[in-house]
Amino acid sequence: MAGKSSDQRRATDALYASMTSVFEAAGAEFIEPDILQPADVFLERSGEHIRSRTYVFTDPSGAELCLRPDLTVPACRYHLEHAGDVAAPARYCYAGKAFRHSTQAGNSPVREFDQIGLEIFGTGNSARDDAEVLALTLSALKAANVAEYKIELGDLGLFNALLASLDMPDRWRTRLKRQFWRPRAFRDLLNQLSGKTQKQRTSISTLLDEMAASDLDAVGFVEQRIEALELEMIAGRTVEQVAGRLSEKLLDRSDPPLSPEQAELIDHYLSIRSAPAEALAQLQQIAAATNGAFTEAVETFAARIEAMKAAGLAVDCMEFAAVFGRSLEYYTGFVFQIDLPSPDGSTRNIAGGGRYDTMLADIGAPDMIPAVGSAIHASRLLLPGQVVT
Repeated sequence: MAGKSSDQRRATDALYASMTSVFEAAGAEFIEPDILQPADVFLERSGEHIRSRTYVFTDPSGAELCLRPDLTVPACRYHLEHAGDVAAPARYCYAGKAFRHSTQAGNSPVREFDQIGLEIFGTGNSARDDAEVLALTLSALKAANVAEYKIELGDLGLFNALLASLDMPDRWRTRLKRQFWRPRAFRDLLNQLSGKTQKQRTSISTLLDEMAASDLDAVGFVEQRIEALELEMIAGRTVEQVAGRLSEKLLDRSDPPLSPEQAELIDHYLSIRSAPAEALAQLQQIAAATNGAFTEAVETFAARIEAMKAAGLAVDCMEFAAVFGRSLEYYTGFVFQIDLPSPDGSTRNIAGGGRYDTMLADIGAPDMIPAVGSAIHASRLLLPGQVVT
């Protein structure tokens, strides 16, 4: 791929400086995370959207590495490696290249792009930090003379709390959370769990019949079948994993389906798309029909709205969508996306972010550390036709 011209490089450097100066003025330390990263962190925690687009390779020692597909995870790793006290509040900003398999209109290959971001760790005031990250992101865009945009909000914490408030097996909650980013698969799963649709019988159904009638435990049954049919295990899967999955399927047969009322509450929640104040009223209506877990999440949502207003944000001009969760599966709560109108009438995503409270613990912190951040797709601000200087 052709490199940048000197004029393009100067424009990129100017954009880097104008935006990161906003973050540094708010107390963020400028860092330069490593370009090469352990691949497993991204492959296990980022979701299919990133996994399928990450450049992965093996070094001579056998370690699986990747070119960083974004800078949030590298910033987390930087914090764990360099902070004297990883639990202490910290703020970082950065500007650099990220690398992904991707295409733009016209199938022009885009293998690298410029990303500018901000991360806030460990302060413990989620509503204030969520509002501040969004406010600082908008301030950085303003510094680049970006004035017209659309803001979409979501909250995975609300969805998780709703599932926690409904009576169902934990394995069903896990499956519904896993399918949240896949609307069609989510709908199919919800219909199955609520008994609206029945799965057709397959060879697995016959196997489950035999397993239910067997005197062996699940592992023993799988081992017997493998030996009797002279089968080979699929690479990467153990007998115990196969037995566990079959056991779950067998339990699904005997567990009662979700009630119509439970399915209706989930449907009601997922249908919400409106200004945040209007969404809050609907969320409170759902909370009245559930238990404390969802009520607490709604209170957090309300506190965030108030914090955004206190930060001077035009909340009424934003849109909350319950189905919005962004494409990175490490998010745990508040999420947002900022889209810029294009000359052809379409929109282009230029920034986004959210809360990912489990990430630092997942990759090595001794305890959970609250974290929220944002990333600006700087390369898209420099495309022809954009009003950016």
